[in-house]
Parts: sequence; structure tokens; C-alpha cells
Amino acid sequence: MKDYQQAAKVLRDTNLRQGLYDEGAVLMEGVLVNLHGEKHRARRGLENKVFRRGFFSHYEKDVFPKTLALGIAQFVSVGGGGVVAFGLRALINLACDLAGVDRPQASQSETDRLLSLMRAFALGTTLAHSKDDRDKVRQQVSEALSAFDVEFLQPSVERRMSLIRQVEARGGEEQDLPRDVLTVLLRNEDQIELDDAQLVREMAFFVVAGAQTSIHSLVHVMHEIFTWSDNRSERIETLRTDPMLVQRCVHESARLHPSSPVAVRRAECPVLLPTEQRVETDEQVTIDLQSANQDEKIFGSRASEFDPNRQFDKGISPYGLSFGLGMHACIGRTLAAGVTPKPDTDPVDHQYGIIALIASALLKNGVRPDPEQPAEVDAKTERPNWGRYPVLLGSNPSSNPH
Repeated sequence: MKDYQQAAKVLRDTNLRQGLYDEGAVLMEGVLVNLHGEKHRARRGLENKVFRRGFFSHYEKDVFPKTLALGIAQFVSVGGGGVVAFGLRALINLACDLAGVDRPQASQSETDRLLSLMRAFALGTTLAHSKDDRDKVRQQVSEALSAFDVEFLQPSVERRMSLIRQVEARGGEEQDLPRDVLTVLLRNEDQIELDDAQLVREMAFFVVAGAQTSIHSLVHVMHEIFTWSDNRSERIETLRTDPMLVQRCVHESARLHPSSPVAVRRAECPVLLPTEQRVETDEQVTIDLQSANQDEKIFGSRASEFDPNRQFDKGISPYGLSFGLGMHACIGRTLAAGVTPKPDTDPVDHQYGIIALIASALLKNGVRPDPEQPAEVDAKTERPNWGRYPVLLGSNPSSNPH
């Protein structure tokens, strides 16, 4: 299905459940994005207590800039490196903060360990598109989940349960507790079906979704920005001083490069699709997001081209269907991509999203592709992802140790 409006209707159809991650059940079984119906509503209702716009704004303006400034300073000090590696380091802390995974050591080795585990989890989310032996991948993901549980999750659970008991003993309020997904789930475990194994998968999924999906978007937008601004100094200068333009670049790149090029749904009952095709119970429906996001009826005759100044009809998202619609719309979309600005939006108070913040910081520090190290696609997946994207930073390219 490639028509934008038809695809949008299918994504909103509550008789069609998530089907993209069936192959990766080792990680995805029972996690929020894979639930349907009442179970999905119950868990999303709880987790929405964390994923509120006010908290996103606080995190973007007060918490994340400190982490980003430190990371950028280290990146600039060596003259550059890989956007993938840099972005993952910046985003892993964000993902862990939201999930509720403690990092008591706050050390380089601890971050390295988390990144190693997260890369294994990422293999589980994309198992349907993996080029490797899938049984071996499942074993690798299973081992990573066990290690994550022992090394990170159980200590995080123990600390939160102790805090919950203390708050309840003195009649405290929920705002006295950590504001993260793990705390919410532990505080309300009697309201949902979530055993220990499912909790491990849920937390692992939030870590990988918060970091891996955003890094996909970050690397793609940097590549699009480099291409769009190539040898045009006025565009480069505008990008360095206009964060709203950078956010439009993020949205336009997300439209062209959804994290998964397709969405998959399975019918809970017989369903008549907008195409007039009938699907029976448990039959699969594939939505071609990449094509739908380039539907010329919606995005114009040059829909396949990158244009951050593209105009849209009212009701059309600038990032197309890339963040989903309906019950499975991305729960962290506002944090990742910000709020779509209106004509009277104040740039000072605007929420740009974490990806735009990172891109802006890189641009202000003179980021550019490394001419001696061309970028490489990820050869381990059929998804169109970048595996390596070396860049230079600062005014003196010779300072790069590569």
C-alpha cells in the first residue's frame, strides 16, 4: 500500500494489530508497541504519565543541554569522529533516564557496556530485515537481555522499590519519586499484566527505541543537510543560526527516511481495507511508508527530493507517517522531533526536539563530512541505515586524529 491517505486509514484501524516485530519476539514479545486492545490501552495509559509534553520540554531545555554540551566538547576536542558513535553516546543517557535504568558509576566503561547491550537489542527489533543467521541473532539478544537484567535492571528496580516504600510509608506523592517508565510500572504493577521477563523486555525496548531510532534519524538528517547545503555558504550560515530551519530539516528527512521503510499489521478479524481489498483474520497487511511519504498527491511533484521549506496542506504532518498514527503512534515523538511550529511560534520558547538540538550543536561547531573516510551503509540489515558516518569538526581539519 503506497497511497498516503489509504495508508493513514490503515494505521488508524483498531482491527489491525502490530505485526512488524513478530520475527523478533525474543525482544519484542509483550512490549508496549506489540500490545493490542485493552492491554495496550492500560500500559500506554500508565507510561503516558512520563511521556507528557511538559516533561519533554523540561528535559529538552534543562536536562539534555548539559549532557550534549559535554559530549560536543569532547567531540570537538579531537576534531571529529563518527556521527553514529557520537549520537549514540549522547542519546543512551536520554534513553536510560526515560526508561529508568540507573548508571551509578557514570563512567565511560559503564556507557560502553550499555551501548554494547543496546546494539544487541537493536538486532532484535530489526530481525525481520536481518541478513545474519536469525537463530544466532536470537541467542545473542537473549544473552544481552539476561546481562542487562542482572547488571542494570535489578539494581534499578531495587532502588525504586525502596523509594516507593519510603514515600508510601510517609504518605508522599508520586512527584516525590523518579519520573521514568520503570517507576510508573512498579508503582502500578497491580493494574497491568507484566511479569519479570516482560519487564526486562519492556525496559530494553525503551532503551533501544530511545537511542537507536533517534540515531537513525540524526545520521540521515546530517547527510541530507550536507547534500542540501553543499558549497552554498548562505545555507550553511542560516542553518547555524536558525534552529527552526534545522527542525524543518529533521522533519523532512524523517519523511524521506522512516525508521522502518514499511509498517506491518495483522488483522484481528476480517477487515475491508481502503483499497477495497478484504483481508481475513491473521492475514498480514504491509504499508509502504517510504512510498506513502513520497506520495505526489500530498507532497507535490518533487516529493522524493529533500526540501526543508516544503509547504503542506493543513492536517498533513511534515514528517509524513514516519512516527505512526493511531494507537501505535510513537510515544516519544515530541521528545525526538519536537512540536511542529505555527506561524506565530516564539523561537525562544519553542520545543525543537532532541534530534534538532544535536544537529544544531554539530552545525555550530563546523561539522562536515570527512573527505578521507566516506560514509558506509549498514551491511547487516536490509533497512537503509548508515553504519559509519565520519565527520570533521572545528575550523582546523588537521586536528582530526584520523
